[in-house]
Amino acid sequence: MKLEKLLEQVSYECVQGSTDVEVSRLANDSRQVEDGSLFFCIKGAVTDGHRYVPDVVEKGARVLVVQDPVEAPPEVTVIRVGDTRYAMALISAAYFGYPANEMRIIGITGTKGKTTTTYMVKSILESAGYKVGLIGTIEVIIGDETIPAHNTTPESYTIQEYFRRMADAGCQVVVMEVSSQGLMLHRTAGIPFEIGIFTNIEPDHIGPAEHADFEDYIECKSRLFRQCRYGIVNADDQHLERVLRGHTCEVERFGFSEDAGIRAQDLQLVTRPGYLGIAYHVQCGGRHAAAVPAEGFDVEVDIPGKFSVYNSLTAIAVCLHFAVAVEDIKKALRAVRVKGRVEMIKVSDQFTLMIDYAHNAMALESLLTTLRAYRPHRLVCLFGCGGNRSKLRRYEMGEVSGRHADLSIITSDNPRYEKPEDIIADIIVGIGRTDGEYVKITDRKEAIAYAIHHGEPGDIIVLAGKGHEDYQEIEGRHYPMDERVLIQEILEGR
Repeated sequence: MKLEKLLEQVSYECVQGSTDVEVSRLANDSRQVEDGSLFFCIKGAVTDGHRYVPDVVEKGARVLVVQDPVEAPPEVTVIRVGDTRYAMALISAAYFGYPANEMRIIGITGTKGKTTTTYMVKSILESAGYKVGLIGTIEVIIGDETIPAHNTTPESYTIQEYFRRMADAGCQVVVMEVSSQGLMLHRTAGIPFEIGIFTNIEPDHIGPAEHADFEDYIECKSRLFRQCRYGIVNADDQHLERVLRGHTCEVERFGFSEDAGIRAQDLQLVTRPGYLGIAYHVQCGGRHAAAVPAEGFDVEVDIPGKFSVYNSLTAIAVCLHFAVAVEDIKKALRAVRVKGRVEMIKVSDQFTLMIDYAHNAMALESLLTTLRAYRPHRLVCLFGCGGNRSKLRRYEMGEVSGRHADLSIITSDNPRYEKPEDIIADIIVGIGRTDGEYVKITDRKEAIAYAIHHGEPGDIIVLAGKGHEDYQEIEGRHYPMDERVLIQEILEGR
């Protein structure tokens, strides 16, 4: 493809060479460069792509996109831009023929709820006959193909490559998680989002390699609402107006408050043997009032907790834009399952067992507080902490479980390059600040077996931390370990 075509949406200066040059490949990793490549000099947290100019030129790069001055042979075209990451997003879209323009793109941002909401939206739209692609924390779904995810929001080149494959596969809609990091690093720049969704926001991802402070975190989230046509937002979040600051989209609100256009009422917790769920009544006003019965409609979701109301309300609001019938919405919400997100595994009619990805104190506290509302006989929490991560997380998770669970079962998570016993000792320090009871079982399979074999009628047992992961990371290697498989083996006596 001609360079001048790739640059048609980019503000740039050609400081050397000509834009009348053919580009065979885009790369931002020097190891991927081959003859005829365009190389993006990305300034990252660990390394600076400008340092690799001699290496990539030797490998055959014909174009360099830079934001700092570089020295290159005269036959190499040098394009200078204000931000190479932003330029990479726009150039990648052009390289793949602007595939997002061929589909309707839905972006979901927020501290919690992104993953579950993407699957709810996908489930409802597919029940109404749409073909839907998905990009998220767990996986990328293109038709019948699933690709394990490495980032919540991939690099811009990868997103555009997925979009092209989705469009070619006949997808009409794409629903994707949009992380604050993805927005900050311009991975979603240039994407014409039809709908942007805000679930909620709490202090998170703040640190040297992420956001400087909570205000920066909010500002990055807010960028989505200057890049979408419709913004569907949580009316009950105390930080909403800061998230919407400077928005350019048409705003719709959901939640429990009176000013929410799509509102939940008459919340009821649903409990049956081995099952937890939530039911509520939906009332719609504004632009969607004519699309639903005047008296509203009832919904039941097979995922427990008030957060499931927010997630499902979001999905309902989105799908009303697609003229999905109320009965299709209700049916799809009963059927949706999200791997590793309050995922109930049937092992007994006497107690409830579930798997959840909660792997920090904030997520664990939210989960345990939610489950406590179901008035279990005992709330049992099995968890560990990842190695080579902040020790503070271990103390905090230990303290949270000690305060909210009737029994904590402390075990191994992903120890990485640390000894599991050392990590567990730190967790016990946190639990020691409470009166919570605990047992220590280092081997995770043995710990799960203990939880199952000691389950009492009316218990809710949570296996926290691993969620959708199907491996355990030990000293740089990933060993197969899927908790669903472990549970099955335990039940079969293996």
